[in-house]
Amino acid sequence: MSESVLITGASGFLGFHLVKAALENELDVYAAVRKNSQIDHLNGLPIKYVYLDYENTNELAKVLVDNSINYIIHAAGVTKAAKQQDYNKINATYSVNLAKAAGISGNHFKKMVFISSLAATGPLNDVESIITEQTSPQPVTAYGRSKLLAEMELAKIGIPLSILRPTAIYGPRDKDIFIIIKTLNKGLDPYMGKFLQKFSFVHARDVADVAVQALFLSNAGTYNISDGNNYNRYQFADTTKKLLGKKAIRFHLPMPVIKLLAYVLETTNGWINKPAVINREKLHELAAKNWVCDISKAKRELNFTPQFTLESGLKDSIEWYQQNKML
Repeated sequence: MSESVLITGASGFLGFHLVKAALENELDVYAAVRKNSQIDHLNGLPIKYVYLDYENTNELAKVLVDNSINYIIHAAGVTKAAKQQDYNKINATYSVNLAKAAGISGNHFKKMVFISSLAATGPLNDVESIITEQTSPQPVTAYGRSKLLAEMELAKIGIPLSILRPTAIYGPRDKDIFIIIKTLNKGLDPYMGKFLQKFSFVHARDVADVAVQALFLSNAGTYNISDGNNYNRYQFADTTKKLLGKKAIRFHLPMPVIKLLAYVLETTNGWINKPAVINREKLHELAAKNWVCDISKAKRELNFTPQFTLESGLKDSIEWYQQNKML
């Protein structure tokens, strides 16, 4: 009899890749989705659906017991919300409730992997350093603070747990970084201000593979996840243009203009109680100097070996977007 894994956020971008990786490892997959989730892309996969009430620990435990869940990969969360309280409730409180449910669900439960974010640590203020798991966390957004809160509270529960902190995730089905690719495809290559920046990236499939791998290992702890490389602020665009065979006009918008635009979007979206895609706080992440992280701990303890560099990962992504007529 195969072991089972509950994957939350299964209908999302990363969730799809987690489901595929779990199936390839011959796990019985229980996909936690909302009743209004779009799940057409999961049709045909040998998975079972469950609907979770994250506010009710006993009901969560019942789902785990009834389905004899051995493992959990918790990837559900929110990246855009109106208030810090909303981030905290969904990203931290709900995560803690699920972990508590796992703790009381019985001996069949073996381990939980929590998908956090490098935003929980926050960026560095100089381009020469590197983020490690020992870097003192200083998240610069409400999202990052909520992920850090989740990590801290989860660590108190005492269940077998690995926490992954992936950097910027991209890959087939992504909609956020895809905006940059689409903009470049239209011939525009915009930047905020003129200053040095270093970035890190990771393909969704690499995140999924290491998350599933971590389930079967006794090692617990927190792990930075990237492709192991660092990139200057122009490499993503230069690589994308090369793969697209396109030219794009590179220009730099002054930071005061960007901040004004963010303020306008934040204010107008506030009128309709909808979080803005770009707000003044988000600029702290987008304009940060250094998002490069060390992954030696994940390599050593989780046998993490990234399969994609930025170029091979973007090639894989762009081909998928083209095949699906999104480019």
